[in-house]
Amino acid sequence: MRYLDRIILLILISPFITGLIKAQSGYSDLPDRGLCAHRGAMDTYPENTLVAFQAAIDQGAHMIEFDVHITADQKLVIIHDDSIDRTTNGHGQVAEKTLGELKKLDAGSWMHDKFKGEQVPTLSETLSMMPLNIWLNVHLKDAPGIGGLVAEEIVRHDRLHQSFLACTREAAIEAKNIESKINICNMDRQESTWDYVHMTVDLNAEFIQLKGVIAPAYREFVQYLKTHGVKINYFGTDQAAEISLLFEYGVDFPLVNNIEASIEISSNLGIFPVTPVYRRKK
Repeated sequence: MRYLDRIILLILISPFITGLIKAQSGYSDLPDRGLCAHRGAMDTYPENTLVAFQAAIDQGAHMIEFDVHITADQKLVIIHDDSIDRTTNGHGQVAEKTLGELKKLDAGSWMHDKFKGEQVPTLSETLSMMPLNIWLNVHLKDAPGIGGLVAEEIVRHDRLHQSFLACTREAAIEAKNIESKINICNMDRQESTWDYVHMTVDLNAEFIQLKGVIAPAYREFVQYLKTHGVKINYFGTDQAAEISLLFEYGVDFPLVNNIEASIEISSNLGIFPVTPVYRRKK
């Protein structure tokens, strides 16, 4: 084969080779910006359940946020509140229940009878169902040792490329002691101020989460953060005008409760839904 023919052949097959490498490594391209489904599709499905996460995936979410607690027997479960009273048919504190006890609860009927039987999911179940090409916003609730336990689970599921821990400085240190490459969203002082911005950069965090009134100062925050390689989340809004303004200012991922309605807003702005890519089953 002539030299020129070899070059042409390499050009033609290089996209295939790149795709094959990504598939074998479990890696797929991640969105530069888009919408984060807060607790899944929580406006229309019971929050922090597998059915809510699947609905968000089906709608094309670019990122999904979920909350992690530790049970009495040191298992990792997905639920927002310290108490199980609001989102299950049980009573008491998450930290005082075993995984077996939590799995017996109904985590769906509080929203609608059609969700009866939905369970409190584990972190492992949640990671297992996720596509490879969306961000996973893993919000850690305060508990000793939670950073290390969650980091171990993320590594075990080979989700380092797409996961970040939204957590305190202490939990971040625990996680980094397990896996130095794990991504962190600084939640140590979540507010839209220069102090919070500078602290995030000083911590070498990969993400920050702004909140509150969307002000012109956001543009300056964003410019500074991006020069330091920090991605910017915002909590939270479903308003079209605010989502548009956040993207105009350069915010990467607004958190939304109604992903179905909000994904239409982002699509109108040229930020289209994600087509999910999954790991091939062996």
